[in-house]
Amino acid sequence: MAMSTEPLTAERILVATEEVLRRHGPAKATVVDVARQLGVSHGSVYRHFRTKAALREAVTERWLNRSTDLLRGIAARQDLESGVVLRLWLSELFLAKMAKAGDDPELFQTYEVLLRENSRVVEEHIGELVGQLTAIIQLGLERGEFRISDTPGSAARAVFDATGRFHDPVYAAEWSRPSIRDDFGAVADLILNGLRR
Repeated sequence: MAMSTEPLTAERILVATEEVLRRHGPAKATVVDVARQLGVSHGSVYRHFRTKAALREAVTERWLNRSTDLLRGIAARQDLESGVVLRLWLSELFLAKMAKAGDDPELFQTYEVLLRENSRVVEEHIGELVGQLTAIIQLGLERGEFRISDTPGSAARAVFDATGRFHDPVYAAEWSRPSIRDDFGAVADLILNGLRR
């Protein structure tokens, strides 16, 4: 194995781990494979991530957070009516998940396994997304654009759960159906009409 002279960073390790997972899958991928991909000793990888589980958790978190920044930017928009922002946010979440499933199906399947392993990371990710929805709904209430009898947080969680078919990986097989975008539009319309009543 040729040793790398490039500084070893957590980011380089995570990128290499994704490649190894794509090639070998979660059952066969090892820290030794990641080290080999980087041209370093496996001890060097362990200096950044103390266990294989910690490495897999970090890779899962990185993957989940790729779409979070874009969604955070949408949620923060105040130049549009709150209903427009909400539809845009829900659409972007759906498109991001659909792209992940379609563009790299091997890695997507790997992440389905990792998501089941890393419930804490998944719960934090969902908490972040529901928090963004809460901010959108709260602003809509303050502006008089939405009317709900529930708290913004409860309404946000209900919206997130109601749209699960369009972002939960368990439904990924449905995302290639020709009618899926129309189905999404119908659900989004129903939610927005309910919030604007």
